[in-house]
Amino acid sequence: MQVELIRKNIKNVHLRVYPPDGRVVVSAPRLMRESAVRRFVESKLPWIRKQQGKFIALESEAPREYASGELHYFLGHQYILRIVEADRKARVELEGQYITLFIRPGTEKDKKRAVLEHWYRDRLKEILPGIITRYEIIMKVSVSGFGIKRMRTRWGTCNIATGRIWINLELAKRSLLCLEYLVVHEMSHLIERHHNKRFKSIMDKYLPDWREHKDGLNHFPLCNTESYSRNH
Repeated sequence: MQVELIRKNIKNVHLRVYPPDGRVVVSAPRLMRESAVRRFVESKLPWIRKQQGKFIALESEAPREYASGELHYFLGHQYILRIVEADRKARVELEGQYITLFIRPGTEKDKKRAVLEHWYRDRLKEILPGIITRYEIIMKVSVSGFGIKRMRTRWGTCNIATGRIWINLELAKRSLLCLEYLVVHEMSHLIERHHNKRFKSIMDKYLPDWREHKDGLNHFPLCNTESYSRNH
């Protein structure tokens, strides 16, 4: 988490989370040690995540027109959508603070959405193999394959019989830590089917801070349905 620290002639430390992207700003006394500021911010992490989740929820509920100026997310970061009309094959480019969507003139909204979702899918296909392979070695399990699809009520699933895991396309918009948590969660089911004490001990062993990542993921809505923890 990036935190903007401002030194002031004040006695107490103040923490603010600003819309629309959940920017975190801390105002602290000039002589306050940075380590003390860090501890203060860490103690407020649940509240910070909650506030950021509210902003993301508002943004998610807003109807998408796929027009220049809209805010879109990739790997937990916010970008400004820029539409460029050109008589060539549609494509997406990520540069600086922009996600640029190149489309033919007159392209309808549904087609724009499809092009952007295809780009999200391709990015996940590039990222997931590395995470899976790393944890296959660590956890001594084998994933036969993975798939990416839209799911309304789950962030991911695991077919224990086939050793295949499925990842929600929406995770392309969340942070890499959330994505890593989800992968380890599903791979843990290859060792323990149920969400019992053994399952939690497996998660503790291979991803000690998994509860923090789970909490961070659950603060972001999934198609305005129940959170991941209540479904899987």
